[in-house]
Amino acid sequence: MSVEQFINDKLHSIVGISDRSICQYVHALAKQSKTAGDLVQKLRDAGDFPITPAIQSFAEELWTRIPRAAPPTRQKGPTAAELAEQELRRLNRAVGVLHDDSGGFEAKSKAKNSRKRRESSSDEEEKAPKKAQKTRKAEESDDSDIEAIEAKLDADLAERDALAARINKKDKERTRNVMEKNRDDNKDKEGNSMDKLREESRRQYLKKRKVDKLEELAAIVHDDQTLFANEKLTKREREDMEYRKKVLEYATAHEKAGDVMKIKRYHLPDAGSKPQEYADEEEEEFRPGGDGAKWEEEQLMASMLHLGAKDRKRKEEEFELLLDEQIDFIQALQMPGTGDEEAKKESEAEKRKMSIEETRRSLPVYAFRDAFIEAVRENQVLIIEGETGSGKTTQLPQYLFEAGFCEGGKRIGCTQPRRVAAMSVASRVADEVGCKLGTQVGYSIRFEDCTSEKTVLKYMTDGMLLREFLNEPDLASYSVMMIDEAHERTLHTDILFGLVKDIARFRKDLKLLISSATLDAEKFSSFFDDAPIFRIPGRRFPVDMYYTQAPEADYLDAAIVSVMQIHMTQPLPGDILVFLTGQEEIETVQEALIEKSKALGSKIKELIPLPVYANLPSDLQAKIFEPTPKNSRKVVLATNIAETSVTIDGISFVIDPGFSKQNSFDARSGVEHLHVVTISKAAANQRAGRAGRTGPGKCFRLYTAWAYKHELEEQPIPEIQRTNLGNVVLMLKSLGIHDLVHFDFLDPPPQETLVIALEQLYALGALNHRGELTKLGRRMAEFPCDPCMSKMIIASEKYECSEEILTVAAMLSCNAAVFYRPKAQVIHADSARKGFWSPAGDHITLMNVYNKWKESGFSQRWCVENYVQHRTMKRARDVRDQLVGLLERVEIEPKSSTDTIKIRKAITAGYFYNVSKLDNSGHYKTVKHKHTTHPHPNSCLFEETPRWVVYYELVFTSKEFMREMSEIESAWLLEVAPHYYKGRELEDPTNKKMPKQRGKSAKELER
Repeated sequence: MSVEQFINDKLHSIVGISDRSICQYVHALAKQSKTAGDLVQKLRDAGDFPITPAIQSFAEELWTRIPRAAPPTRQKGPTAAELAEQELRRLNRAVGVLHDDSGGFEAKSKAKNSRKRRESSSDEEEKAPKKAQKTRKAEESDDSDIEAIEAKLDADLAERDALAARINKKDKERTRNVMEKNRDDNKDKEGNSMDKLREESRRQYLKKRKVDKLEELAAIVHDDQTLFANEKLTKREREDMEYRKKVLEYATAHEKAGDVMKIKRYHLPDAGSKPQEYADEEEEEFRPGGDGAKWEEEQLMASMLHLGAKDRKRKEEEFELLLDEQIDFIQALQMPGTGDEEAKKESEAEKRKMSIEETRRSLPVYAFRDAFIEAVRENQVLIIEGETGSGKTTQLPQYLFEAGFCEGGKRIGCTQPRRVAAMSVASRVADEVGCKLGTQVGYSIRFEDCTSEKTVLKYMTDGMLLREFLNEPDLASYSVMMIDEAHERTLHTDILFGLVKDIARFRKDLKLLISSATLDAEKFSSFFDDAPIFRIPGRRFPVDMYYTQAPEADYLDAAIVSVMQIHMTQPLPGDILVFLTGQEEIETVQEALIEKSKALGSKIKELIPLPVYANLPSDLQAKIFEPTPKNSRKVVLATNIAETSVTIDGISFVIDPGFSKQNSFDARSGVEHLHVVTISKAAANQRAGRAGRTGPGKCFRLYTAWAYKHELEEQPIPEIQRTNLGNVVLMLKSLGIHDLVHFDFLDPPPQETLVIALEQLYALGALNHRGELTKLGRRMAEFPCDPCMSKMIIASEKYECSEEILTVAAMLSCNAAVFYRPKAQVIHADSARKGFWSPAGDHITLMNVYNKWKESGFSQRWCVENYVQHRTMKRARDVRDQLVGLLERVEIEPKSSTDTIKIRKAITAGYFYNVSKLDNSGHYKTVKHKHTTHPHPNSCLFEETPRWVVYYELVFTSKEFMREMSEIESAWLLEVAPHYYKGRELEDPTNKKMPKQRGKSAKELER
C-alpha cells in the first residue's frame, strides 16, 4: 500500500473525510517532520485535526512509513603510501619496465587485473559522494519547492486577510459616516425643524384649502342656480353669477386636465419620499393591455365590417351556456376544521369595516400575546408551532417590539424562505405600525435593500441573513432572531440552524425563535437542546376533497378547464387559488384564461387572473391581497410560495395539479438541473388547507386518490440533501468554519456532495490545496451569486470587460423571462427577438438587449415594440446597480471592452464546468462526464451547432436543455482552467491525420 493510500484510508476512518489535496497536505507535513511528535505538533498547529489518541497513533505510524535517505557517510580517501604506490606503477607502465622475461606476461596480466580492480574501486569511491550529493540536492529541491508553495500560500492568506480588513474598515467608516451625518442632520434639524414644519404645514394647508374652496364655490354656484334662477337681478349680480360659474368650470377642468390630457408637470415631493434614480418616460396607458392599447383595439374593431343577423345576440341568450370541456371529479373524505364557523362568518361580513387594530385583535395569536412574551423572557430558544394565517409572522415581532426588546439600539430580525413573503409581510407590518416602509420596518432581499438606520423590525430572506454573518458573525445588532417557515427546510435555513444554535450558546442575551407551520416541531426542539414548544392553535374550516377519476395527460389544460368549470358552476363570492410550477406556466394559464373570458364576454361573471411568483415586482404582487370587486371572481396563479409563506384571504377553491419545480444535483455526473417533480403529502395537505382559511372550501386535486396514497412521499427531501453545496461551503469557509463534516446540521448532507463542492471551489481557485479560503475566494464570497458567476465577474478584471460582464450577470439573474411571445403575434415577436441575436451566442444577445434598452433611455415603449418584458429589464437594471457597488467593494476597477472574445473568455473562466462538445454523432456531451445535453430551442445557436459551447445552466423538461449558451474555442479552456482540463481531453478527432499506409486489396487479403 502506498503512503498516500494509507493516509487516505486512515483519514476517512478517523475524520470521516478524505481528499487528494488533504492527503498531499498531510504527506508534506510528514516529510517535513523530524520526529513523530513533531508531526503531531504540526497537525495541532494547523487546526484542521482534533488531536486524539487515534490521530497520535496515526501520526506515529505515518512517520515510520515515510522513506528517508540515510545520512551520507564520508568516504575515506587514499593514504600517502597508496598514492606513492599508484604514482610508481603509473611511471612503470609508462617506461615499460619488465622484472624478467619468463614472468613478464604473467606479471603484466596480474598488474593489469589489479589495476582494473583499483580503478573500479576508485571510480566507486568517486561516485559515492556524487550520488549522495545528488540525493541531497533532490531533497533540498523538494524542500525548496514545498517552502515556495507554502510561502506563496501564506502570502495569499495575508492578502486575503488584508482584503477582509479593508472591507470591514470601509463598512465601519460608512457606518461612522452615517452616524456623523445623522448627528449633523439632527443638529441642523434642531435649528431648522420649525421652519420646515411650518413650510410643510403651509403646503398641506394650501392643498386642503384648494379642495375646500372648490367645494365652497360649487355650493355658491348651486345656490345661485336654485335660489336666484327666477329672481330679478341687477346687471352686476348677473355678471357675478356668470363669473363664479366660469371660475368653477375652469377650476374643475384644470383639476381633471392631468388625468384627461396626461399632461406631465412637476409635482412637489411628499415629505419623506425618496427621489427615483430612473424616471420612466411612459405612462401606464402605454403598457401592454393599458387603456391606450385597449382604446386602439376598440376603435379598430368598431371600424371593421361585422356580418350576421342583428338579433343574433338576443337569440343566443335564449340558450343556456354549455361547457365544451369538463373534468369529472370524485369527492373523497372531508378535511375537518378547527374553528368556530358562525363566528368567523360574522367577522368576515364586518371585516372591511374593521380598523387595523381590530384586525390585529381578531387574529388567533392575539389571545396568547402575554403568554408568548413571558415565554420569550424565560427561555432563550423557543419553538413556535402555528398554522399559516394565525398571525405569527406579522404579530410576534411587533409584540416583542412593544415589550421593549429593541431597547439599546437593537433590532428584531425575521427570516423568510422567499422574497415575495419578506416584501409582503414587511409592507403589512409597516401599515400596522403606521410608518413608511423602510423606516422602522424594512426588508432586505437579494439585490434589494429597503432598510435604514432607523429600522428596528427587519424582514429578510434566509440567504441575506447568511450574508450578514460575514460582516457581523455574532449578530450583535440583533436582540431577537426569528427563523420563520422553518418547516420548508430550504438550503439556507438548514445552514442557519447550525449557526444560530452556536451563537445562542455564547450570546445569552440573544433570543432565538424557530417558527413552523407543521407538526414537526418535536424534531426542531430536540435539535435545539430540547427547547420548549409554544403552540398557537389556528382557525381552519372543513375542506371537501375532490380527485379526478383518471390521471390527466396535460395538467395545465386540466387546470384551465377546472378554473372555468368552477367559475361557471360555483356561486359567488369565492376566489380560486391555482398552484403551478413556475413563471412560464403561470403566464401561459393567465393568457388562456383571459382569452376564454373575452370569448364568453358578458355571459359569465368577470374573471380576474392574478399571478404571483418570486420575480414579480412588489407592486404587482400586492394586487393579490386587494379585495375582489363585486360580482367578480379572483384567480390567483401561484407557485408553491402560496402554500405557507403568503396568506390570501377570500380563497374558497384550490386547484392542485400535484407538481412543483425544484433543484437537484447529480453527484455522479456533477450536473445540477431544475425539473418538475411530484409534491409530498405534507405539501398537498398544506395546499388543501388554503381553501379553509375564511370559510368552508373545496380542493380539486388533478390526480387520483390512488396516486395520492401510493405515489406521493410523506415529507419532501430537505434541499440540503439534493442540491449543489458550492455556495454554502464558500460561505461557511468565509465565516471561518473549516470542519464541514462535523458541522451541526439538522440533516447532514451526503459527504460525496460536500467533497464535490470542495473540489469545485478548489478548481475555481476559491480554496487552496490545504482547504483554506484564498483571496479570490474571499472576493467571491462578497457577491450574492453562485460561485461560478462570482468567478466570472472577478475574471472580468483580467480581461478588462467588467462593465459588459456585469450586464451579462444581471440579465442571467432574471431567469430567462426577458422576451414574451403573444399567441396572436408570434411571427412579429420572433422577428424582433432575432434582431438582437449575435453569432457569438446567447450571452452577447442578452447584453445587446440591455444596451439597446439603455440607449432608448430605459423606455417602456421600446420594450413594447420589441416584445421585451419591461419588469424584467427594470429588475436587471437594479441587479446591475448593486453589482457595480460590490465591484468597488472588492477593489475591481470598472472597465469596458467591445471585444466579444474577451467577454466570452471571462464567461468561460467562471463556467468552465459547463462546457459541452459536439461529438461525431451530432450530440453535445459534457467534456468531463460525457453527459448528453441539447441546445435550448430559444437559443440563437439552436441551428448553428458550434463545436464547443459554454452554457449557463441545464433545464430538464423533455430533455436536458442548455440554457444561455455561447460558442468558445477549446484552447480557451487550457488558458482559463489548465488545472482542470488536459490537452488530450480537448483534442479534436476530426483534425487527426490518417496513417500513411496503403490498404490491401481483396486479392491480397485472400492470399
